[in-house]
Amino acid sequence: MTEPHQPPPWPIGMIPSRFAFVAAPNTGARQTLEILTARYGQHDPLEADAIICLGGDGFMLEILHTTLGRNIPVYGINCGSVGFLMNPAIPDDLPAHLAKTQAATLHPLRMQTTTRAGEVIEALALNDVFLFRQTRQAAKIRIEVDGRERLSELICDGVLVSTPAGSTAYNLSAHGPIVPLSANLLPLTPISAFRPRRWRGALLPSTARVSFTILEHEKRPVAAVADFTEVRDVISVAIEEDRTLHTTLLFDPDQSLSERILAEQFTV
Repeated sequence: MTEPHQPPPWPIGMIPSRFAFVAAPNTGARQTLEILTARYGQHDPLEADAIICLGGDGFMLEILHTTLGRNIPVYGINCGSVGFLMNPAIPDDLPAHLAKTQAATLHPLRMQTTTRAGEVIEALALNDVFLFRQTRQAAKIRIEVDGRERLSELICDGVLVSTPAGSTAYNLSAHGPIVPLSANLLPLTPISAFRPRRWRGALLPSTARVSFTILEHEKRPVAAVADFTEVRDVISVAIEEDRTLHTTLLFDPDQSLSERILAEQFTV
């Protein structure tokens, strides 16, 4: 589940003043880092009121992974391209501005894979977990939800499970549904399904445990990816939301994550 937007995670009336600035390795982000650290100083993330992330969505995802379970909010300033998870501009007064932001609490998906070599590997995803064929041959995948078989054989390029926050990313490109933050749903979306040709996926409750079994895995190898962690030659993958971990993302008052996801559904 992803919580709808909330007030900032500070006591009422508090103006945050200690910031840890982190920048992506591009010219715009580095220049912005110099400007902001000269103005506000630089603090250790463990002692900061907030982490200020300078970059694009990919870099933001990396930073959010480092804050899971640490209760440090993150405010992004777009120094990349799309910037869906970022705020658009440098505020004139950063402390006063952050005191007015809205917070979105995100919980990750936990992926557990078993490889052909018998290795068990876990990883977390704030966007999505997807499976994808490793060779020219289509993958064959059995799908179970909460221990019950729902699809005996999906022939496809791949399949994914997305968080609501990630539903506008790869999930949307694969023609999956955009899910509001407060919906408590996880999209399950096929990637280029061949059989059953008309199956478009499913919307699952956020409490669901999804299990994928790779059929003919020696002939049709499959990789599994959780955000930026890739595991090759998997034979089974289990995915469920991990409610024990969370990260907090801050947005400008008129640019909340809930509003952006809603607006994306009306983008032509």
